[in-house]
Amino acid sequence: MGFREDYELDYLENEAESIVFSELEKQLSEDWAEDVCKCQDCVLDMAALALNTVQPFYRVSLLGKVYAGGLNNSEYGEKVAKAVNDAIVKISVNPAH
Repeated sequence: MGFREDYELDYLENEAESIVFSELEKQLSEDWAEDVCKCQDCVLDMAALALNTVQPFYRVSLLGKVYAGGLNNSEYGEKVAKAVNDAIVKISVNPAH
């Protein structure tokens, strides 16, 4: 038996992904981002860049998800918002296509 067969690794999630995608959706719907390319490549590049900037926030339980839900209105949420904004600006100036 291997490690992956012995443990339920699907419980391990980086909650930062959910927070970054929510913030990215919010910012891309704002008026200032009207002309920003929203193709799949650009959006995924924005998300990847933002995720590489913020500290990961892994959880392994439902309680962790509940705790992570309060991160949007914290210092962590502010860092995510800035990272997402910076990623949008950088990718919109230098799209991969």
